[in-house]
Amino acid sequence: MPPPTVPSAPTDAGPGSQAGTEATATAAAAAGFDALRRQDPEIADVLIGEGRRQADGLQLIAAENFTSPAVLAALASPLANKYAEGYPGARYHGGCVYADAAERIAVERARALFGAEHANVQPHSGSSAVLAAYAALLRPGDTVLAMGLTDGGHLTHGSPANFSGRWFDFVPYGVDAETGLVDYEQVAALARHHRPKAIVCGSISYPRHLDYALFRAIADEVGAYLVADAAHPLGLIAGGAAPNPVPYADIVCGTTHKVLRGPRGGLILCGEELAERVDRAVFPFTQGGAQMHTIAAKAVAFGEAATPAFAAYAHRVVDNARVLAAGLAAEGFAPTTGGTDTHLVTADPAPLGVDGKTARDRLAAAGIVLDTCALPYGERHGQGRGIRLGTAAVTTQGMGAPEMTRIPALFTAALRDDAAETARVRADVREIAGRFPPYGQ
Repeated sequence: MPPPTVPSAPTDAGPGSQAGTEATATAAAAAGFDALRRQDPEIADVLIGEGRRQADGLQLIAAENFTSPAVLAALASPLANKYAEGYPGARYHGGCVYADAAERIAVERARALFGAEHANVQPHSGSSAVLAAYAALLRPGDTVLAMGLTDGGHLTHGSPANFSGRWFDFVPYGVDAETGLVDYEQVAALARHHRPKAIVCGSISYPRHLDYALFRAIADEVGAYLVADAAHPLGLIAGGAAPNPVPYADIVCGTTHKVLRGPRGGLILCGEELAERVDRAVFPFTQGGAQMHTIAAKAVAFGEAATPAFAAYAHRVVDNARVLAAGLAAEGFAPTTGGTDTHLVTADPAPLGVDGKTARDRLAAAGIVLDTCALPYGERHGQGRGIRLGTAAVTTQGMGAPEMTRIPALFTAALRDDAAETARVRADVREIAGRFPPYGQ
C-alpha cells in the first residue's frame, strides 16, 4: 500500500490563498485563548487554574501524561469543525479531503508503530475501543474470561455497572495470593471449565508484564478469541519497553493518552481477517462521526512515538517506576508483586496506618496527585484500599532517579496528617515541580 499523501490546496481558491489560509489558522490558534478570556473569563480562569495545578504539583496518576505542543496544536486545529462519519474514501459528508488525509496518516503510522495489519483510530476512548472489540466478536450472553475487578480488571471487564457486565457472562480470574502475579494455572482451568467465547488479558493496576504467548495458548486450547486490553502499556510497547501483544491477540485495544503521550482517545489493532468486522463495530454500530481533530493529534503522537527519543523516554519511565517502587518499600509501603516492570506502581499503605483513600487525600493536600486501587489479597481485598501511581507524566517533565529517590520520603511525611508537615511537603513539591515545568518557563 503506498504511503498516504496530503492533498494540495484547492486550485480554484485564488492566488496566494494557501499562504493566507495558513496565516489565518496560525493567527487563530495564537489568538484563541485571548479571545476566550474576553468572551468567557469564567472558563478561561478554570483553564488557567488547571494549568497551574498541573505545573505546581507531582502528577503521578498512572493514566495521565503531558502531550507535546504539537499534539495540543492538532487538537485545536480547524479539523475540530469537521463532521466525517464513515471512513476515508467512504464518508457520509462532503468536504473530507483533509479529514481523509489525516486519518490515513494516523492509520498507517499506527500500523507501522505496532506491527499490525489493520488499525482503527476512531474510538473515542479506551472503553469505546473495548466495546467495539466485543461487538465485533461476541453476542449478548456469550461467556468471557477476564481479570476480576478486585484483582485489577477494568470496568469493561465485567462490572455489573458497565455494559460489559450487563450484556455478557463474565468469569473472573485473579492473581496468586502470595506473589500478586497472574495465576495462569487458574486462567487455564477456568477456560477449560467455562469454554469462553473470548479471553481478555489486561488490567488497570497490574504492574508486571503479561505472558501473551501463554494467554494465546490457553485461548487456542478452548477455541476462544484473545482480546488484549493494552490501554496502560501501549506507550511502553511503542517504545520497546514492554512486550507487544499484536502477534498473539486477535484484537488489541488501547488508549492514545497515558504513556503514549497523545490525545485522549482509543485505538484498535487487529489482523486483516477481522478488519471489516472491527471497522463496522466502531462505525456505525457503536459510534457516529469521528473526532477528526483528535485523529490528527493521534497521528502526531504516533509519529513522535516512532522516534529513538520516545524509545529512550519509555525506558526511562520504567526505570523511574522501579526506583520509586523501591523507595516506597524502604519507607514502609508494601508494593504489590514486590515491584514493577512498567510505569505502574501499586502499593498498600496500611503499614503506615492508613488506607488508600486516606493516603490519596493527604497526599493531594501536599500537591502529590495519584489514585486508589483494589488490593487483591488477604483481609484488605477490595476497592480503594491501595494506591496506584505512575511515572509517565513526571518522566515527560524530565524527572529522573534523584527525584524518584526523594519523593517516597515526601509520601511518608504527608501521611502523618500534621499541618506543619503537610506545608513543608507542599513547599518541597513546589520546588521539585518548579524545576521541571511541563511546557517550559
